[in-house]
Amino acid sequence: MRSEELSFFLEGTNGKGVLLIHGLTGAPAEMKLVARQLNRRGYSVHAPLLAGHGEDIRTLRRTNWEDWLKSVLQASEFLAERTQEIFAAGICVGGKLSLLAAEQRPDLIKAVAIYSPCFHYDGWDVPRHYTLLSPHIGWLSCIPFLDRLNFRENDSLGIKDERMRRMVEGMTGEGMLEKFPGRGIVEMHRLGKALRGTLPQIQTPTLILHAEEDDLSNPRHALYISEHIGGPHELRWIKDSYHMIHLDRQHRQVAAFTADFFEAGHAAIRA
Repeated sequence: MRSEELSFFLEGTNGKGVLLIHGLTGAPAEMKLVARQLNRRGYSVHAPLLAGHGEDIRTLRRTNWEDWLKSVLQASEFLAERTQEIFAAGICVGGKLSLLAAEQRPDLIKAVAIYSPCFHYDGWDVPRHYTLLSPHIGWLSCIPFLDRLNFRENDSLGIKDERMRRMVEGMTGEGMLEKFPGRGIVEMHRLGKALRGTLPQIQTPTLILHAEEDDLSNPRHALYISEHIGGPHELRWIKDSYHMIHLDRQHRQVAAFTADFFEAGHAAIRA
């Protein structure tokens, strides 16, 4: 029931659809600003709730990245029944899930946009000790009880614009979680490992958008994907925003870059 309450669908006019996938501890509500812009360009938009999200930390701990990927695959089938052609875009974890879903279902998802890709948190506003530890979360996860710890967001919430930040602070009633469970970060690491191993084989046309001032994820993550992905791709930088580029000062530009990329004939490459 929670999934039905928090997921949303906007019907478009051009026969094409876009899946918008939220990030770890996020919710579909965070995708509404970009969704409205894409919908104005004629796209139908579906923002599903990922498995385990929208409730509480305990519920999220019971899921893994494969469960989250299943949510995206199911959402792609939902949107495919309502449009003739679909694309996918997602923030951070949501972007990686979108890319893996497109690799599994090339018959459905024709191109992908990844916002602020992140394999581990190492941006300029991440505590030094966490920046040093996070690349090693794989073996650290073997330490008893580590996956039961919770980690708080940084003060900026990944958003440079103070007005937008206040708006997000009011979204807790819409499924946004205030803390990151250790288990979720472990699963984020495992998802990243799966994507790294698959990147050279991925042929999905991919747009990579990353903020120059990303406070949570160093721009090197975007460069890594650009240098290792096997298919056609484009890397563009967002100025004057932090990690949550789909909510920050350039969210309209993010939506415009996304729509322009999807309209540039990339679907024909996959036909």
